[in-house]
Amino acid sequence: MGKLSAAEKRDARIIIYGMSWGGSETLALARELEAQEIPVLLTIQVDSIAKPSENDEVVPANVAEAANFYQANGLLHGRPQIRAADRTRTRILGNFRYDYKANSLRCEGYPWYDRVFTKYHTEIECDPAVWNRLEGLIRAKLPPVQDKNALSGNAE
Repeated sequence: MGKLSAAEKRDARIIIYGMSWGGSETLALARELEAQEIPVLLTIQVDSIAKPSENDEVVPANVAEAANFYQANGLLHGRPQIRAADRTRTRILGNFRYDYKANSLRCEGYPWYDRVFTKYHTEIECDPAVWNRLEGLIRAKLPPVQDKNALSGNAE
């Protein structure tokens, strides 16, 4: 395995997102990249549940922007607030709360035990509004898509 050059690190375009324990892993991976001096454009946590010995609250300084989507009800509920380790380097886009007690969703295709025992945690996972917002945040960080016709030389 080779090592990344300073230019390769600087030009990295990394976006990390995860749900539940994956939200906790999002920041764990960002910290690993920070140790290698690799920047991260964006982290997104969805109803993040801290894994043992992990910190899913403090966003490392190599992350440019971070967002947190959570719900606060039921047996499993996400971290209500994330914060930047260095506010001069990381912008917290928001801690966005969703309430499924007031606005319940039907999560078809999920096992009955998820819909009963982790109802609200499952509902944020199957909420298209959450995933549409998440997709918008990710797409805003991607380079613009070029016209296929222009690429193939078929532009009119």
